[in-house]
Amino acid sequence: MRSGPTPFTGSVHSFDISTGVDGPGSRFVAFLAGCPLRCAYCHSPDTWYRRSGTLMSVDDLMLEIERYRRFIQVAGGGVTISGGEPLQQVGFTREVLRRCHALKLHTALDTSGFLGHRADHSLLDVTDLVLLDVKSWDPATYRKVTGTGDVMPTLRFARRLAAYGVPMWIRFVLVPGLTDNAANLEGLADFLATLSTLERVEILPFHKLGAHKYEQMGLTFPLAGARVPAADEIARAHEVFAGRGLVTC
Repeated sequence: MRSGPTPFTGSVHSFDISTGVDGPGSRFVAFLAGCPLRCAYCHSPDTWYRRSGTLMSVDDLMLEIERYRRFIQVAGGGVTISGGEPLQQVGFTREVLRRCHALKLHTALDTSGFLGHRADHSLLDVTDLVLLDVKSWDPATYRKVTGTGDVMPTLRFARRLAAYGVPMWIRFVLVPGLTDNAANLEGLADFLATLSTLERVEILPFHKLGAHKYEQMGLTFPLAGARVPAADEIARAHEVFAGRGLVTC
């Protein structure tokens, strides 16, 4: 890339069609390149750096979306901007969501919330749903998971979304020995129960499906020695959130 992204150009890693996992219905999902976090369980280390993406204009990406427009409308879906971290390229993300919203396509933003302060009202006004990845409630565990930073920006963003009336789906990755501590689960569940626009909590069992990417990139997968959660551990996590009246899936 000879120049960096602008509000009307962005570094796009890839795009795909998904059903039921990136928002309601069948969706066009654009994965932007670049992320400030280095989550231990990340299954897409190839999206960490903007240089790993392809520079595209908003018009270019909208042409791709237009190819699937009729299909995703009939399928009750929409468009999701994911990453990486789309709020690293907030101008580009805002403009794509605005254009999709104008076409009456359901819009979703998939974010860690770490850069939630960048999502101003003009962006939230064209966002129908936020998929908010909450890495941990406990600050020390959050640092272990992400390798940097503080959980408070994500929590503040969640409160802002609720106050502004933006629907949320919370995503939480359950990792035995890391994020599954009872106090961590209960603290997060208590907090989420205060969010008026929260629609559901997605408990995502840890997996190692992206481990081969680390090997290909010459990196060590941080959780190579971790195990996937057992069925009873997943069930207990669901019970914690459901006990606060939250819908889980």
